[in-house]
This record gives sequence, structure tokens and C-alpha cells, in this order.
Amino acid sequence: MKTPQLLNYAQDHWLPGDSELSEIASAIDGAPVAVTGSGGIDFAAMLRHGREVGGPALRKMTFHERARLLKALGLAIMARKEELYELNYQTGATRKDGWIDIEGGAGTLFSFSSKGRRELPDAHVLLDGALEPLSKSGTFVGQHIYTSLQGVALHINAFNFPVWGMLEKLAPALLAGMPAIVKPASATAYVAEAAFRVMIESGLVPPGAIQLIVGGIGDLFEYLTSQDVVGFTGSANTALKLRSHPNVLRESVKFVAEQDSLNASVLGPDAAPETPEFDLFVREIAIEMTVKAGQKCTAIRRALAPAEHMDALEGALRERLAKTKIGDPRDADTRMGALVSTAQRDDVREKIAVLEAAGARIVAGDPAAEPVKGGAFLSPVLLRADDPWACAAPHDVEPFGPVSTIMPYKDIEDAIALANRGRGSLVLSMFTHSTDAARDFVLGAGSFHGRMLIVDRDNHKESTGHGSPLPVLVHGGPGRAGGGEEMGGVRGVKHYMQRTAIQSSPTMIAAISSQYIPGAPKHVIDVHPFRRTMSELHIGDTWKTESRSVSIEDIEHFAHFTGDRFYAHMDEEAAKASPIFEGRVAHGYLVLSFAAGLFVDPDPGPVLANTGLENLRFLTPLYPGDSMRVELSVRAKSIKSQDTGQVRWAVEVFNQNDEMVATYDLLTENVP
Repeated sequence: MKTPQLLNYAQDHWLPGDSELSEIASAIDGAPVAVTGSGGIDFAAMLRHGREVGGPALRKMTFHERARLLKALGLAIMARKEELYELNYQTGATRKDGWIDIEGGAGTLFSFSSKGRRELPDAHVLLDGALEPLSKSGTFVGQHIYTSLQGVALHINAFNFPVWGMLEKLAPALLAGMPAIVKPASATAYVAEAAFRVMIESGLVPPGAIQLIVGGIGDLFEYLTSQDVVGFTGSANTALKLRSHPNVLRESVKFVAEQDSLNASVLGPDAAPETPEFDLFVREIAIEMTVKAGQKCTAIRRALAPAEHMDALEGALRERLAKTKIGDPRDADTRMGALVSTAQRDDVREKIAVLEAAGARIVAGDPAAEPVKGGAFLSPVLLRADDPWACAAPHDVEPFGPVSTIMPYKDIEDAIALANRGRGSLVLSMFTHSTDAARDFVLGAGSFHGRMLIVDRDNHKESTGHGSPLPVLVHGGPGRAGGGEEMGGVRGVKHYMQRTAIQSSPTMIAAISSQYIPGAPKHVIDVHPFRRTMSELHIGDTWKTESRSVSIEDIEHFAHFTGDRFYAHMDEEAAKASPIFEGRVAHGYLVLSFAAGLFVDPDPGPVLANTGLENLRFLTPLYPGDSMRVELSVRAKSIKSQDTGQVRWAVEVFNQNDEMVATYDLLTENVP
């Protein structure tokens, strides 16, 4: 049977590489799985197609339309996940490993879809921060905005997570309105190509929005521009070579790297044997050594413990690792499968030898053994370095497999210094029940680590674990880890956008952003906006209410009814003595309550519920005898589903002198 050839997807066509084909072998038995290559592909044309076809198509869509696209793509992946699981076994991954990759990848699409619909406007421009006043009368203001870059995102991915690694980069790029070219690692490209094919065959992706290279990238870097973004996951050496490319430097191409990381986990000084934290620490190290056969950029490579607990830690880990069932990843009782290739297994063995030569000693596992014949199998190997300052290798050398080194520390300061000796990591975890230890560690080590996890007996059942990057949190780290950030919710989206400071009138900025901002024109309507569906409402539509006066009796009744008898509302002399007030004032929450009474339409209609308010400010005191009125304006709209959406209203409360008393955003659930 002929070995299948993987195809590139360029300019909306599937194309085979016509030269320099490479064979990919199964991690289980070494049999050929696929051949791959990209010879003959016109990389400059791929970039042009992304910029000229994919980019404009995505930028025509609003954030919310792109968010719905992500959800649909996630559903498409889930509908065909079993095909991907079958292929994924050939990489040496168990079903559980595959779940992290395949369903975790789809989950990342779902997460970004949800974040996009909740936190981004149903528009093309993202406002960054508040309006900046630049003139006395308010006709000239400043506003920072984000707009989509007009280039292509080149995503160069690692072999260990062929689906998640692709989707965690694609999600924020597509949400930002930026097309992408995906370049998976060759060792597992057959899984990435299959998942990519699912997205194309769904018919959901706009032309030019995503393209695929299943071989080398040739001269592609020669054609990058300042509008392009490179997202890279892999070794520090390769990252350095790519980010130093003359054209990357000349064009100031944005380069986001996630590379080598000697992540540490720390047993707190309070976590003695037989405490819950000690047991959790042992469990976490064993998990991180064996999940994906330790081939995770977030795996625990260095485990630090108080010197007096080292023997107990070694014994507990040796016992737990001995129970690890290594075998065919397709077998239900297999706990750990194979490494991705025999070349990768040999590289891990070489790195273990370097650690031994530096003074670390093996206390569990045998790197020379073959637990299963015929594939890239390796038993978990635990090393111990009793002098972590003299033995430098564990802080510099990363065996990318089921390997970890345990090391002692003297006190919390020593532990911090050892953790930071890795020169930057993606993640650090600490197992402690001491709030003092946790605080000291974060303050001392936070600047060296992209994510920090504190686990104890109270949160461990819901903890996602040391090695789990989450779409809502940044994934990256300083120094050795590459200095980049991926995911992080909307933070990740902004990597694919340009922040620009706009200086103009409120009218212009509202028109540019398709969102109402203070000082922009209002369109006064004569039908109450609560009687209109979202499709009938327009940005800037404004309802002006009648006025009502506020009496001393109102203030006192509110105070007695609510129990809020703060002196500024109840004591005239004390209020006058305040440097803020001229006498007794109305409660801020009374102002809010009366404001609702002025603008709320009580009958059933398109407004379904009040879901909260944001950005509340009280600006001018309201005194007994003053009157108040409200201007309610449509600030932004967002559709959630066929049945519901959200309207963000700008609420402005004025007194009889047209001075603003209060301002806030009201959120309501509405009928679309």
C-alpha cells in the first residue's frame, strides 16, 4: 500500500510538494505514516493571496461575526474528532493525550468565540482605554484604537500538539481579522493536515483566510513585511535564527516566540511529608513526566523541595513512577505511550547523559531500557542533584521527554534564586498552604515566569494543573522562554492588531469606531428605546427623560428604608464641615434608583433583563431641592444568539444646571 502524501493548501487549492519529500514514521512501530514536502510551492504568492484575498474578507466581518466563525470551526473539529484520535495514536499519544490536543484545541476556539462576543464590540475597531480630553471645550479629543493588521500571520508550530498548537494561534489571529499560514512540524504534520482539512471542508472559512505548508518554508521569510506577524513555537536556537533573519529585522516584523523552558515546581517550606500539599506535589510531578511522554513545553523539568524532605520525595516519586504502564497508546490501560520518534528518544537519552555528567544521578528509570520493542518508547527517568548550585546542567539543559530532576533548597530565598536560575520559563508552580510563602515567592520570582500556579488542599480539586495553558490566560514567558505571549483572551487578539492614537472630534471618533462616545452626536428618538428590538436601534439613539426633583424627605426615606445613614445624607452640620459637600446630599444609589425610574419602560418588550452596570462615576453632588433628568443612549450592540443579544447603554444623569451628576454603562439582554 502506497504511503499517502500530505498536501499543502495554497491559494485555496490542495497542492503536493514536487521535490524533497520526507517520510514520517509511526512512533509506535516505525512504519511509514505519510510523506511530506513543499517543493514547488510559491510562498510569495501565498502571502499575496492572504493579504489581498483573505485579509479583506476577514476585515469585512465584525468581531462578532469572526467569533461565530470560530465557534462553528470548533464544532466542525468536534464532529470529526474520532478521525483525529485515530491518527494521533501514531504520534505515540494516548487517548487522554489526544483529548488535550484535539478537544482542547476545539475548546480554545470556543473560548475565544465566547470572549469575542462578550468582550469585543460588534464592530471593526476596538477602543483601548478611555477618551482623553485634549481641549477645554471638548471638541478635540484623543482615543487609542486597535485595527486589524493588513498582513499575514505565519504560524510555525511544534510537533507535540499538532491540533491545539495550530488552533491556539489561529483563534486570536482570525478573531483579530488576520489571515494565517500554518506551518506544522513535520513529525506530526499528518494530524495537523487532517484537522486543517476538516476546517476547509466545513465550507465556513473565507477564501484566503487560512493556508497550510507541510514542508519547509523555503524563501518565505524574504517576503515578510511590517504588517505580518510570525508566531513561533520550538527550540531557542531555531527561534534565534528566524528572528535574526535580515528581512525580519529590516521590516520590523512582529515575532512572537514560545521556546525552550526549564519550568520549575516548588514544594513549600510548610509542606512536609504526609501533608496534602506534599502528596499533591508528588502527584503533579509524576503527571507532568508522563502526560504526552513528557513532551510538553510546560512540563516540570526541575522539582525543588526543602533539603530535609528530599529522601521522602525521592521515595514517593520512585514508587509512583514504577506504576506507570508504558505501551501501545491505543490500549486502554496504557498510562504513557511513545515519544514522537526514535530521533527524539535518542535526543532525550543524550540530554540525560549530559545531566549525569554534570553531577545529577538517576534515581528512577533506565534510559537505556526499551520498555516496548520496535517504537520510540522510553521509561520515565527521575534524576537527583543534591548540589543544585554546583550542578548547573538541570538549569540549562532540557530533555524534552519523560524526565525531571529533583533538587534541594535551603530556605525560601534560595528556592526563589534556584527557580529564577532557569533564566525565564513558561510556568512555575508552588505547592504550599502558607500565604506568606506564596506571597514571597510571587514577589521574588514573578518577573521570571509567564504563569504561576499556587496549589493547596483547598483548590487542588478544581485546579487545571501545572502544565495546562488556558485560552483566557497568557501562555509565554520571559528570557529563555522566548519573551512572547500567546492566547490570554483579548490580549492575544491584540498581537495581530495595531494600536493607533486618534486625535479628532468626538463625532469623528464615534464614526470611526461605530460606537457612541461622550460628546458625540446623539439622535433623539420619540419612541422609547425599550420598545425597539436591537435591529431597530442605532448607535447614538437617545431617549431624554422628564425631570424630577429630589427632596429632603426622599433622602431621609431612602436612608431609613435601606439603612444607609451615612453622615453626608443625614447630618447637615457634618456634611457642611466636609471639604466635598455644601450640605446634605442625595445618596448615589438613590440617584441611580431615581434614574431607573425615569428611563425604564415597565411593560414587557424587547428588553428582557438588566444584567449589570459598569464604569459608574458620581461627578456632581445632588442636593435637596435639585432636579435630575437622564439621557439614555445606545453605546454598542452585540448579538449573542438567535434569541438574545446585549445592548450597552450610556446613561448620563444631569441636574437642573445641565451639570453631569452621574454616568455609567447599563447592560441589558434584548431581543435581536
